[in-house]
Amino acid sequence: MKVLVAGGCGFIGSNLSIFLKKKNYKIVSVDNLSKKYCFLNEQRLKKYKIKNYRINLCKKKNFTKINFNPDIIIDCAAEPAVEISSKNPEKVIQNNLISTLNLLNFCREKKSKFIFLSSSRIYPIKQSYKFFKSNKLKTYSEITSTEGVKTIYGFTKYSSELLINEYSYAYGIKFLINRVGLTTGTWQFGKVEQGLVSLWLWKHYNKKKLNYIGFGGSGKQIRDVLYIDDLCDLIFLQIKRFDKIFNQLFCVGGSKKSYFDLKSLTHSCEKITKNQILIKKIKKTSKYDIPYYISSNLKLKKIYKWTTKHNLDEILQKTFKWMKQHKKTLERYF
Repeated sequence: MKVLVAGGCGFIGSNLSIFLKKKNYKIVSVDNLSKKYCFLNEQRLKKYKIKNYRINLCKKKNFTKINFNPDIIIDCAAEPAVEISSKNPEKVIQNNLISTLNLLNFCREKKSKFIFLSSSRIYPIKQSYKFFKSNKLKTYSEITSTEGVKTIYGFTKYSSELLINEYSYAYGIKFLINRVGLTTGTWQFGKVEQGLVSLWLWKHYNKKKLNYIGFGGSGKQIRDVLYIDDLCDLIFLQIKRFDKIFNQLFCVGGSKKSYFDLKSLTHSCEKITKNQILIKKIKKTSKYDIPYYISSNLKLKKIYKWTTKHNLDEILQKTFKWMKQHKKTLERYF
């Protein structure tokens, strides 16, 4: 099985590439190394003899440089930070939507199957506030309404989903779409806008300051978190069963098994690191932030018998162990 991983030097892409390589798949990465940590991930791929084509996926002409005929293309390539879309929407549209368009044309040319990593941010902002105010543990699923303002980032991901469906109808491309929520784990260099859990843990480990940002600085906003190995297990299952299960949409996340609010995450990080740090309150809320997201994995459980293996404490323990082992390296990237 030959697999091309677009965005293969990012957090998800690099972990997935190595995971599938260990399953004896032939893997090629495509990544323009736009983030400094991508150079480190490229070196990780080289240790497993995984080639990376350093090209910009937004430029169609660059695809002629790829000397590889994949059975499956996995599109992990995207601008990682939602907030960037408020400052540079053109960049987000190029990196999230135009890159997917070019990959679909490459997919059509090579007669490949297509797996797309979409985002939980395709759901409207108002829906998150509605769930949050209900004071009940409600979950997002494949049938939750996508109508309404999503952020430009969410728009590009949702537009990519629609584009994939159109290409499937017009050209017979077999696809799977995974709406992936907050994901964390080893080799993630956390930021507030993406990699929240790894950032929170790293700051506690090193006794650095943090902020509760938005929603009055209360730290009450809620998320679930998915461990990277659980996501890799799922995609491996999807590849194995692609001939029987295709043209499907799935929500993928930590679900009720591993949800938290920021205050409880703080408590968990204090417990693991044995450190307490100063956390300031910033009351102002970004127009792109949401107070609530918990995903439902019921469709995945029904079709693949897949469930997450890691709860929040297990995720934090494994990630903290990795941080301690690679502290000197991580200091260059966090």
